[in-house]
Amino acid sequence: MRDEDALKYPGAVGDNAPIHLSSTTRVPAGLEPGQLVVARNRKWNGKAHWVVPGRYLGEDRHGWWIFQGTNEFCSRPGAAFYTRSDAVLLVPRSGDWVATFYDEAHPNGVRVYVDLAVAHEWTDIRPAVTEFHVIDMDLDVIRMAGRGVFIDDQDEFAEHRVSMNYPDRLVEDIQVAADELYQAVKAQQAPFDGTDVEWFTKGRS
Repeated sequence: MRDEDALKYPGAVGDNAPIHLSSTTRVPAGLEPGQLVVARNRKWNGKAHWVVPGRYLGEDRHGWWIFQGTNEFCSRPGAAFYTRSDAVLLVPRSGDWVATFYDEAHPNGVRVYVDLAVAHEWTDIRPAVTEFHVIDMDLDVIRMAGRGVFIDDQDEFAEHRVSMNYPDRLVEDIQVAADELYQAVKAQQAPFDGTDVEWFTKGRS
């Protein structure tokens, strides 16, 4: 990681440890298909957010793919549920986001859910168990059956910009990234062009 990347967004509050923010993701060398990967999100102020377990599938030119199956237990402070459909998570090789893809089984008709997120970090917990950490930046780009593509939680982003003291540079970068992702999802540009289908097949095999 470049020094300027580590200092890109100073001021984040974490677990009493430095937070390294970068638009480039590096995966652990020992990660193998089939291993447990727990996606663990937090907010800019260090507060815990969603925790979602999955199984690592492999990588392609877009990034690293994780299968999150039906009936997995997902939780965050104050909320928890068992998933009602399969999903695949894409951790991109670059970019301040992660994307979750769903098929027609999703109960609310969600097909693509892109979380704007920074500080991608992989951590080996024990053999065959890895955690993937990000800081969730509120904004989401969503494609839903019957509704199309939209940017969600702009009110939350505006609120947290003040209450969590987001740096101005961070705010600008996230807004630009959200607009670019909106256009990419709407135009069905790769990897939002059906690339996920083969990963669903692999995850269910």
